[in-house]
Amino acid sequence: MDGAGAAQAEDAFTLVYAEAFTEPPYCQTSKDVEVNFRRFRSQVRKATFRAALARTGEGVPVGIAYGYPLSPHTGWWDRLITPVDDELRREDGHRTFGLMELAVRAPWRRLGVARRMHEAVLTGTTTERVLLNARPDVEAAQAAYRSWGYHKVGEAHPWEGAVLHDVMVLDLRGRPHR
Repeated sequence: MDGAGAAQAEDAFTLVYAEAFTEPPYCQTSKDVEVNFRRFRSQVRKATFRAALARTGEGVPVGIAYGYPLSPHTGWWDRLITPVDDELRREDGHRTFGLMELAVRAPWRRLGVARRMHEAVLTGTTTERVLLNARPDVEAAQAAYRSWGYHKVGEAHPWEGAVLHDVMVLDLRGRPHR
């Protein structure tokens, strides 16, 4: 879905996000969720915003994925605590899709929902690669990302006060057309 569609489904996105990220090890507070969705309301206004929302046959929200291509002025690379070369950092607004969130509610994990949402949100993208931040202590997510082809390029504190995250990249060049 595009940004307008995601904005209309904000309650469903919030439900999934809050359930997934208030549990350990994330332990986000209701204030953290509120801050994230203030940012979400800004992100959905981007013309290049893309999202996927998984629901059961009865319409119950079970998973979310969203992001957008990074602008040439993104601060994403500035948060790294490990140096990377300038070519890796180069952004032009079309090169890298930043996957901002990917989450599945507990009862629907390990059923392939995350992978299907990941593929859906990337369908039709013309970017060369996907960039995401992942906590190193969340083994299931780390294993999934590695099995999908992501590799770690550095470490970062993605926002003020955040624990250390792995910065991971998935090269999309040479993959079958999505």
